[in-house]
Amino acid sequence: MPVLKRPDGEIRYETYGAGFPVLLFAPGGLRSRLEMWSSPAGGPPRPWVDWTQALPAAGFTAVAMDQRNAGQSVADIQADHGWHTYAADHLALMDHLGFGKFHVLGGCIGGSFCLKAVGAAPKRVTAAVLQNPIGLNPEHPEYFPESHAEWSAEQRAARPELSEEALAGFGRNMWAHDFVYCVDRDFVRDCPVPTFLLPGTDIPHPAATSAELAELLPGVEVLTDWRAPDHAVEQEKRVVAFLRAHTPKG
Repeated sequence: MPVLKRPDGEIRYETYGAGFPVLLFAPGGLRSRLEMWSSPAGGPPRPWVDWTQALPAAGFTAVAMDQRNAGQSVADIQADHGWHTYAADHLALMDHLGFGKFHVLGGCIGGSFCLKAVGAAPKRVTAAVLQNPIGLNPEHPEYFPESHAEWSAEQRAARPELSEEALAGFGRNMWAHDFVYCVDRDFVRDCPVPTFLLPGTDIPHPAATSAELAELLPGVEVLTDWRAPDHAVEQEKRVVAFLRAHTPKG
C-alpha cells in the first residue's frame, strides 16, 4: 500500500495506468476514500463510472487516494485546518509522484476539492471535472454541519486524544460558508481552467448549486443525463473526450 508521509500523518494512495495524470477525489464526504469509485461486491452499481479503471484504459494515469482521516489515511486535526489543509495534501501527493501538471476529477465533496486545487495551483491544474458537486442546500442548511458532528463523533471514538475544540474549529472552517463551501462565486466566475459538470440533484448535491455552477463557470461543458447504468457509456465518452481535449501537448 503506497503511503504519502505528511508532517502530521500518512495519506494512502494508489496509481493506475500510464499517461497524463488525473488526480481523483472520491465521493463520500469527509469519508472520501478510493474504494468509493468501484461498486461494492454484491451491492448495487454506482451511478458513476469507475474512473480508476476507465481513465487508464483511455491512456491516462489515475491517482486515487483516501482523504486525510478517511479510509486508511490518518492525520492530525487542528482548529485551523480546513479546505486548504486538504489542498496541501493533494499538491504534496502530486509533488511526491513527480507530476507538475495534472487534471482533477472529483465526485461529491471532490467537486469542492477540485475547485480548491484550482485556486491553490492554477498553473498546475489543467482541467477539472465536477461530478455531483456538494453545496449549501437552502432547504437543508444543517446537512453538512450535522454530518460533520457525526463524523467527529466517529473520530473521537477511534482516537480519544483528539480535541473536541479542534474538531469543532475544523468544522466551522469547512462548513461556515455558502455555495460550494471552499471558494466563492467570484472565484467560480473567473475560474482559470476548463471545466466539465455532471450536475447533482439531491440534498447534499443540490440542483441549485449545479445550476449556479453551470451559469457562472466560464465555458463549462455540462452533461445533464449522466447517471449509470443508462448513461454510463455517454458519461465515460464525454468526460474522456473533455480531458483529452485539454491535455497539454508534448
